[in-house]
Amino acid sequence: MNQKNKKVFISGNFNILHPGHLRLLRFAKELGTYLIVGVNSDRIAGNAALVNEKLRIEGIQSNNWVDESFIIDESVTDLISKIKPDYVVKGKEHEHLFNIEDSVLNSYGGKLVFSSGEVVFSSMDLIHKVIRQNANSNFKLPEDYLARHSLTLNNLKETIHQFTSLKVIVLGDIIIDEYITCDPLGMSQEDPTIVVTPVESKRFLGGAAIVAAHAKGMGAKVNFISIAGNDVVKDFAVSNLNDLEVECSIFVDESRPTTLKQRFRAKGKTLLRVSHLRQGAIDNNLQEAIYNRIIEIIDDCQLLIFSDFNYGCLPSELVDKIIFYAGSKGILMVADSQSSSQTGDIGRFNDMILLTPTEREARLSVRDMESGLVVLAEKLREKANAKNILLKIGEEGVLVYTKAYNDTNWITDRIPALNFLPVDVAGAGDSMLVSSSLSLATGASIWEAAAIGSLAAAVQVSRIGNIPLKMNELLREIV
Repeated sequence: MNQKNKKVFISGNFNILHPGHLRLLRFAKELGTYLIVGVNSDRIAGNAALVNEKLRIEGIQSNNWVDESFIIDESVTDLISKIKPDYVVKGKEHEHLFNIEDSVLNSYGGKLVFSSGEVVFSSMDLIHKVIRQNANSNFKLPEDYLARHSLTLNNLKETIHQFTSLKVIVLGDIIIDEYITCDPLGMSQEDPTIVVTPVESKRFLGGAAIVAAHAKGMGAKVNFISIAGNDVVKDFAVSNLNDLEVECSIFVDESRPTTLKQRFRAKGKTLLRVSHLRQGAIDNNLQEAIYNRIIEIIDDCQLLIFSDFNYGCLPSELVDKIIFYAGSKGILMVADSQSSSQTGDIGRFNDMILLTPTEREARLSVRDMESGLVVLAEKLREKANAKNILLKIGEEGVLVYTKAYNDTNWITDRIPALNFLPVDVAGAGDSMLVSSSLSLATGASIWEAAAIGSLAAAVQVSRIGNIPLKMNELLREIV
């Protein structure tokens, strides 16, 4: 494609510049040489303008990919006929709809291009962020985010202190993560294989077990319900959970091992992962035992957390029964469903106050690999009838998707990743799930919950291993 002197135009409301917008802007910039962005005025946007036009245009002007920007207070077709861009870019969700720009573009040979941008940001974007990052403010929440939602640091501290008043049930798969540190010996002479010798092994709670440990460490009273094999790995899990004073109901399935995930590491790098597990669904007797235990302990519970890894602990029939019963009791429910294969589906957890999928997990659930992030979040919300979604986007942070204050529109915001130099990212999602869920259970808003969840994730990835997060560790970052 000849990009010489090509003008590209994008228009929209741009209430908050979230990662979906950034992907689209970058795509548009790469399509030509001169990117023009029009921001709809408050008059044109109407009720869709959740942020003042001056603040919205400032957000666009701060983006390095944008060459020219202005507020639009006229018909977009009239504007296009004046500036005559070579390309007009719109989100992929508009491709099969009526597009008013078509006729004016056809009149002079312009083209309408649909895209939601690439899923992956270049590594240079992250390098630039790290260079700009002050070493003393790695975990600092964006001031503009706090201001938009009238939050103060004292608000966050007060909410965290209220975690001690909560009783929580955590239900899901036990996983033990084992880190085996190796000394590299060299290359095998018989075949092209790296040879190492193990020098140290350390095991950590993982899966739903670490979710329960996080909740306890942050002050809540926790009941943990799970399935395990009859083996030493289960004994390790139960012993550690007992030491943390987590009340456990671990049902033994003689037909499966307790899930153990081993990481063989050398020189700070993972060489190989080995997983000992079984993915078949638990039998009806075990399902009934779990359901009965839920009935026994749920009455004085404020929050139920589903932590699903799709290894058979939470068959759909059991999940549906629990959701119906807990819903009838007015219990708040949240869910995370990690998909290491094509089998996971976060959307099967209906009527949750919060879902916390990764972008990939959300796309697998709604079978959509192309739409922008906001459209993706809406599809998942509609499928699962969720009240709030925290869409985890790795190094790009988290997209918050919820209903507007007037309860008629769905709105978004985003919090960037607060720790750009993570040591071990394995526990970020678990800590975000727990801390944001506990926040909602105290009556906090989704904006406050997302902020506390982002701080928790930043703290968690600053150390090796999925270590239970403590309340005082979280409070130390709120300064």
